[in-house]
Amino acid sequence: MSERMKFAGKLLSVVLLIGLLFSFAMFQGGFTSWFLFFGFLPIFLYHLSLLLYPVHNWQVSRRFSRNVIRTGDHVDVTIRVKRNVPYPLYYCICEEIFPVTLQRTKGNHDAYRFLNEPYRTEVNRTIKKIVFPGFRREIEFPYVLQQVPRGEHQLQFIRIRVGDVFGFVKKEHIFHVNDQVVAFPDKREVYMTDTFSSFEQGSISSYALNLKNTNVATGVREYEPGDKFSWIDWKQTAKKNNVITKEFEQEKSTDTVVVLDACDHRGINKLAFEASIELTVSLLEYVRKQASQVGFLSVGEEAVYFPMHHDPVKADAIQRHLTRIQPEGVYPFSLKLQNELPKLPNGSNMIMVTTYLDDKFMEMIKKTRQQAKQVTVLFIQGSALISDREHAIIEKLYLGGIVINVLTEKQLVRNDTEVSVS
Repeated sequence: MSERMKFAGKLLSVVLLIGLLFSFAMFQGGFTSWFLFFGFLPIFLYHLSLLLYPVHNWQVSRRFSRNVIRTGDHVDVTIRVKRNVPYPLYYCICEEIFPVTLQRTKGNHDAYRFLNEPYRTEVNRTIKKIVFPGFRREIEFPYVLQQVPRGEHQLQFIRIRVGDVFGFVKKEHIFHVNDQVVAFPDKREVYMTDTFSSFEQGSISSYALNLKNTNVATGVREYEPGDKFSWIDWKQTAKKNNVITKEFEQEKSTDTVVVLDACDHRGINKLAFEASIELTVSLLEYVRKQASQVGFLSVGEEAVYFPMHHDPVKADAIQRHLTRIQPEGVYPFSLKLQNELPKLPNGSNMIMVTTYLDDKFMEMIKKTRQQAKQVTVLFIQGSALISDREHAIIEKLYLGGIVINVLTEKQLVRNDTEVSVS
């Protein structure tokens, strides 16, 4: 109803101006009065036709240079407008209406210098372009979407404004144009120091790289995605008419579970959470490259567990999950994880990535140590935002024999990150 009222008001103003000038010419008479009336009549008729011009019938589309990118990359965007009637227009303003998910930026690792001031990465992203189309049927508005943050971003609305040279008549319409840009989590170089490992047979421990021991075959099994070509047992393959691979003695350390704290809490540092996502992706890739079995557990409003196998489909599912995930839930991470522990394999190495520590975290760690072979904690937070209580918890974890890595802006601004697991 408000749009109709605005249209009626503008129409009434144009008609009133024409009526006033016509009345002046009628009562005043003379060449000058009628000259003014007929001189301004084309202008009034233009304004009247502009009011009736159907801007909402325009065809508006959006084109991206690429729809899938990495966090922090840029995208070239072109908005194209097509109209059937080449009505003369003085100006046309095109505005991209960005969703809330794009109201922040994420550049390279140097952005983590704001870890103590995460609000500085929030922006009021606006894009407005003006052209003078005249009689053109097709109009293009190019722009660059820079420093795209992680996530699936739905761009749905484009606002078009047109008007006359005097500003008497202005028309506006919002077009629904649904497109999506996906920014996968960024990665960084991660390396682990003093990686603990022990063989299945015997109790000798060693500090070595987590590689699969392929010297001693313990059996055979059917081929699984990720198995090496050199593992194929050709005799058994020919006998059973199915691809059979050798099964080798495994190291216990090949079983690793990475746990991500995706629970929401008061005053959560969104930039630190983004760093936890980035580090989780990097850790999963690092462990997988070592030919080790790695599982992933995301604990938020809902817990999502990806079991351990070498499966490319699982890796893609984890990447999509980490692209969409946002901190959610009303229950603390410590309580949620205790409920999920029975689902995790016994005797595995566990790496927890979190941005928040509380007293219940200590209790949860004690229960986790009864099930996991080794527990490593990665705590990510700005150095100035770590509370005294969190400092005390870090000290207790350290004295209790828990390996805890505190990552602040000092470590995160670097391109590589060192993680100690023992």
